[in-house]
Order: sequence, then structure tokens, then C-alpha cells
Amino acid sequence: MKLELYFYSQCPFCMMVLRKIESLGLGEKIEFKNTLEVPQNREDHKEKTGRTTVPCLYIDGEPMFESADIIDWLEKNQSTIKG
Repeated sequence: MKLELYFYSQCPFCMMVLRKIESLGLGEKIEFKNTLEVPQNREDHKEKTGRTTVPCLYIDGEPMFESADIIDWLEKNQSTIKG
């Protein structure tokens, strides 16, 4: 399973997701794409979805928006993610 999180650190909703990833111990299983520090990440995200909204978790290439939905998905799938 390929997981990519598009985020930027000044976003409070992104920070909620990042804290959950840390508390679940999933940081090594997710590729982090900062859209503020790396403009190409923002462009790639916009090209894929037509949006620049973050946080956005891509699960095998499929985007999931909304921090609450992302957190819920991470909690429900943490054992699968950890392998």
C-alpha cells in the first residue's frame, strides 16, 4: 500500500493528522509531501485533483480529503499499514 500525505506545517488540520500519524507510529510508512516548502508538490497535487486543499492522504493514488476522515481511516487501518 502506497501512502502519501500532502500537507504544510502551518495548517492546523494538517497538524492534527501529523500528530495522529506520530501517535500511531506510522511515520515510516507514509511519504510526506510539504506543499509550502516544495512548490512542485503543490503543483503535482493540483494536477492530480484540481485542488490544492490539504491535508490530503493519497491511498494507492486515490486522494482522501478532510482531516477527520484521514484520522479515522488511519486508526481503522493502522495494522494493515504497519504490515
